[in-house]
Amino acid sequence: MDHLQFRTPGQLIEALLVARGWNNRILAAVLEVEETGISKLISSKKAVTPEVAISLEEVFGVPAESFLELQRNFDLAKARIVTIPNPVRAERAQLFADLPVAELIKRQWIKVEDIRDLSAVDKALYEFFDGQNPTQIAHTPHAAKKTSEGEQATPAQLAWLFRVRQIAKEMLAPKYQEASARAAIPKLKTLLSAPEEARHASRILLECGIRLVIVEALKSSKIDGVCLWLDEHSPVIGLTMRFDRMDNFWFVLRHELEHVLQGHGRIEPSLDVDLNGDVVDEEERIANAAASEFCAPKARIDSFINRKAPIFPERDFLGLAKVLGVHPALVAGQIQFKTGRYDLFRSHMAKVRDRVLPSAVVDGWGDVAPVGIK
Repeated sequence: MDHLQFRTPGQLIEALLVARGWNNRILAAVLEVEETGISKLISSKKAVTPEVAISLEEVFGVPAESFLELQRNFDLAKARIVTIPNPVRAERAQLFADLPVAELIKRQWIKVEDIRDLSAVDKALYEFFDGQNPTQIAHTPHAAKKTSEGEQATPAQLAWLFRVRQIAKEMLAPKYQEASARAAIPKLKTLLSAPEEARHASRILLECGIRLVIVEALKSSKIDGVCLWLDEHSPVIGLTMRFDRMDNFWFVLRHELEHVLQGHGRIEPSLDVDLNGDVVDEEERIANAAASEFCAPKARIDSFINRKAPIFPERDFLGLAKVLGVHPALVAGQIQFKTGRYDLFRSHMAKVRDRVLPSAVVDGWGDVAPVGIK
């Protein structure tokens, strides 16, 4: 007997009784239960439990799983009838899947006393995203584009972007002048000799009208930086410093600075995600080239690699860094990237985060920028 033709376990039990010529009283006697219990099973007023299913299997030779599957399907069908559809539930589930809400609360980007208070969470996110629905922001035409992947940013990445913008709006800066920004490049170049000199970068950029904001990345967002504009005269560079390396800091900073100089990111912010030098469009090619040349001239690095490969004597490497007037970390970073040999000169990869953060506008690593908290 195919149990799939029945809608309830009661219908299957009733059919089995008919096939044997039994009635409810006989089955009750065989199972040693009350006859009223059998009647309730057949009328679906009582559910078939695993224990009852096993007893029925012993009596009728029908697998217990058949009774339980019918019971499960019947219970689900009843639930669908009485349960009121709630499309908000699915939307909220997607929101919590895309946004690290607990992390936003912990870092005080949104103020919520209890994450289980969904109404408060919705309200706080709505305010954080400037009155927009966070589940829809990622699909708006001008939300942000991940330049390293050519895709729209995820809600988590957009949350980081909104935090950068939120902090930048509170900063006072003179009107941006492209000529002043270009004149700042040689000044920044003089800072490449030692990790501690990086502390001056924020001031130099601010003097020419560029706000530098350093916001620790949200988990798994893989953001390196962003170039955005508050208005026509107010560019912003946002960095995560997710890699605490001197070469990475200067490469990403100069990369974003080139975006500013070229006027990139005016229409929609350009997020650099997992920035690794791969070229996906012309804007990125330009920014990458400027960053590489700034850290260590391409011609000198290429010449060194061609002359020394596959052996790279440390003495020659240090000599090149001295001639270029930069810290060995900058040369090491370029050689590693161009050769794919990330094992080379690792002892020279200086850390820089602790030198940069004290003199910059920072949110993260235990610090919370005093904006947006009511």
